[in-house]
Amino acid sequence: IEEFTSQVRNRFYIPFRGIRKLDIAHMKQYYNEHHNFPESFKKVLSDASNDSIFESIYFSPQDQDHCIDSDYPIHVFNSVNKEFEPVDEVSELVCDGMGLARSRMKVLIDDYRWNNKVTFDTHRSMTLSMINLTDQEVIGHLTFVVNRDYLVNDFLSNKLKKKFSPTTETGVVLWLRDFMIDEILAVSDDDEKFRRDLIDINQRFPDMLDNWVLHAKIIDSPTIAASNASLTRNLIVLGMAVFALSGALIFMFITARRERELAQRQAGFLANVTHELKTPLAAMQAAGENLADGRVTDPNRLKTYGNHIYNETIRLRKMIEKLLDIARIDSGQNMVQITPQNIDELTEFYHQNHYNYVTGKGYRFELEIEPGLPQAMADPDHFETIIGNLVDNAVKYSPNTKRITLKVKKMGDYVALIVRDRGLGIPAKAKKQIFEKFYRYEDSMTAKTKGHGLGLSIVKNLVELNKGKIDVISEVNEGTTFIVKFPMCETIENGDRQREIHHEYVNEELESSADYVK
Repeated sequence: IEEFTSQVRNRFYIPFRGIRKLDIAHMKQYYNEHHNFPESFKKVLSDASNDSIFESIYFSPQDQDHCIDSDYPIHVFNSVNKEFEPVDEVSELVCDGMGLARSRMKVLIDDYRWNNKVTFDTHRSMTLSMINLTDQEVIGHLTFVVNRDYLVNDFLSNKLKKKFSPTTETGVVLWLRDFMIDEILAVSDDDEKFRRDLIDINQRFPDMLDNWVLHAKIIDSPTIAASNASLTRNLIVLGMAVFALSGALIFMFITARRERELAQRQAGFLANVTHELKTPLAAMQAAGENLADGRVTDPNRLKTYGNHIYNETIRLRKMIEKLLDIARIDSGQNMVQITPQNIDELTEFYHQNHYNYVTGKGYRFELEIEPGLPQAMADPDHFETIIGNLVDNAVKYSPNTKRITLKVKKMGDYVALIVRDRGLGIPAKAKKQIFEKFYRYEDSMTAKTKGHGLGLSIVKNLVELNKGKIDVISEVNEGTTFIVKFPMCETIENGDRQREIHHEYVNEELESSADYVK
């Protein structure tokens, strides 16, 4: 849906893709001498005038505001002879668009670094301010009056139906609504009636069509619909042979129910992954637009924006890698390269690289390392995935007491990585299931937290591939501690000694972990 709004935005910019290459200073000189624009720019205006999305084009020099002083002329573009012609009167709509652009450029002109700036007056007009960067001045404004009927009835309505219909296949219905007058302008499925209580997603247009918003209702995905249909067919067929195949009927019913639950989990997983992928993209887009518009000039702020874009890129890459990890694990293609590693150094490296990201969300991010730790056997890439997933979980489920601690210590024949938060905790009944794929425990506190139920499943699989162990200690509203233990190099080399570890000693380790939590 966000991609759809970007495509609509690009539709307005189609005639102006090459305008940044033009020399505005040369255009100013040409206009002063000939009272018109060069042929290269007339070509751009001619293309725009032939575009059904625009009704007309008006031009006013910066120093001649017809809307304030009617003695100054204002010019309209004649698409036949490709010339601007003076007119005595213009509609209030044109004056509103130019006035808005003039006010905005007064604020931006000193630090602006592009030769044009587009300003939208909701859905009424689009004004292009032309900027001479040599003298840092605006030479004039071009206002393009938007053809509202074409925009709504021909372009947006048809595009909605083409992209999101039929509803039974796409699993979503969209309404385009003008919230200022509370009017539905277009809908992806004419059979669906708009109701506010049905809305799952609200999406605005980027920097344009300010009064318009897309409302979306997500219905059952094709996966769930297919599962439900399969369940119904199975019940009808098996019901006819209930006396002869009663045992088979019970078996098939249970199997179909499990398939339906899995399909629901997968549908929720797809929706959550889409949201989580969109979040860093939206952050990068916002930072990129601020940089592209020239709003940021201070070197320190430029560095901050660059770091923010870089961190969000890393976050996006990690999300994609998480999906690839679970796919590799499922297909048995996960390659393990276990080598002697300094777990304390790997943990410190992660802490340094992610300190700004975690503290930027308001958390205390602490690191405690026991001195003199031996090396342990681990795959460094797997270790980064393990600690990254555990810290991400701590951030998600610690909305109140924002404190996360990383600790590395020796525990018996293992070097243990301990990740502790002071968050919501995990109920005892859910501890056995948290490492299952797609499982997410939800209550009134955690239901609003986005996730897809893959992180801990990946962690457990990677720990086992590294011949390690993972334990969890948690109390509701007290916090959660994950203990990941990697075997020391000496333990791997001396297999006989490892096999002699008694069950009582393992209990002592868990008691030690519990003392750490206290």
